[in-house]
Amino acid sequence: MSTPNVSGSHPAFFILVGIPGMEKSHTWISIPVCMMYSAALLGNSVLLLTIVKERSLHEPMYIFLCMLAVCDLLLSTATVPKTLSILWSLSTQISFSGCLAQMFSIYFVFVAESAVLLAMAFDRYMAICDPLRYMTILTRSVVGKVGVVALIRSFCIMFPPIFLLKRLPYCGHNVMPHTYCEHIGVARLACADISVNIWYGVAAGFLSAGLDAILIVVSYALIFRCLWGLPSPRASPKALHTCGSHLCVIAMFYTPAFFSFLAHRFGQRVPQHVLISLANLYVVVPPMLNPIIYGVRTRQIWEHVAHLLRLGGLGSRA
Repeated sequence: MSTPNVSGSHPAFFILVGIPGMEKSHTWISIPVCMMYSAALLGNSVLLLTIVKERSLHEPMYIFLCMLAVCDLLLSTATVPKTLSILWSLSTQISFSGCLAQMFSIYFVFVAESAVLLAMAFDRYMAICDPLRYMTILTRSVVGKVGVVALIRSFCIMFPPIFLLKRLPYCGHNVMPHTYCEHIGVARLACADISVNIWYGVAAGFLSAGLDAILIVVSYALIFRCLWGLPSPRASPKALHTCGSHLCVIAMFYTPAFFSFLAHRFGQRVPQHVLISLANLYVVVPPMLNPIIYGVRTRQIWEHVAHLLRLGGLGSRA
């Protein structure tokens, strides 16, 4: 059997059907999704505004937190509006090029956010284990270069899947059981061997988020070893408190993402509606909770947010 010409084998558009088996509940599912997305937009916007306006927060830790907030805004905005349009039955179609653009945006931001979390782990290591050199090593110039490197790495890792999907023939298959475009979901519509796509996805995942997660574990192992040797018993709880927010964010970011990543490739027995529901949760729940976690657990941020809210209240009364 001859393979169709690749240049003419792409569908004009894909049809995203949402969460298969739960079509009757789409409207009800959209309510918490919309609420969480709204909370993510508000929380991350307030966090960004607070850090930008308060000069006392222009430190490496808070600059990395700004990067995290930007990533959360972009990650949720790349997926949730289209998801809501599907759940509300407004528009279930997405063009082939639009699908590839959405897929690239999602993974590009995801890999960049993973790099930011690694940078934040290194920031905590320097602040706790080598505080005297902290400000000399993590200068604003270095922090800016870390951000640029994170973006370049994300682009280099996530650009090839576009061509891996473009080379595949789809034989008219264009109905995708999902709420947004993701690499393997699109590849499985092809009427050709997708082994290259699967193994590239595994390699890219390990060399980006997987490697970052390993380095984060190493960083915290060194931090805990350093804390174990502190002479003052009161210093350890205080230092651990500064790491608590970061550890919560790491757990929320990597746990559902890795489960979804591995299950999509190797978990043939996992129900499809579970996989797609989880894929939707990890693009909206962490962006919603991250600013709350940092706002509640970080005194400096909480105080400045409260100050801005008081100023806003006084301004509205005037």
